[in-house]
Amino acid sequence: MKKIIFCLALVLLAVSAAAPLALAAEETALSAGKLDYFKAIGVAAVISITIAAVGGAISQSSAVKGAVEGIARNPGASGKITITMVVGLAFIESLVIYALVVVLILLFGNPFKI
Repeated sequence: MKKIIFCLALVLLAVSAAAPLALAAEETALSAGKLDYFKAIGVAAVISITIAAVGGAISQSSAVKGAVEGIARNPGASGKITITMVVGLAFIESLVIYALVVVLILLFGNPFKI
């Protein structure tokens, strides 16, 4: 329970720290509709990448914990467990990188550009 509360507090801290940056835009340069769109995209990007990073960190720590417990119970299988753990960690990290790619596409893809 403490981990969940800590992770939620971390997400809230990241969102509250990055929200002013996402909302800081000059209204003279953008019309009201464009400004609202970019505000929403900025906030959504901050929230989504924060959730992806926290979720990836939690799942990676759980995977490493399970692998270490497995090696402690059966040291003879440490080679197979380590290889499987590294492959699993790569898959978990690839999901976080996919989230980053989607966020970058949302941030830099301008639908108002003709």
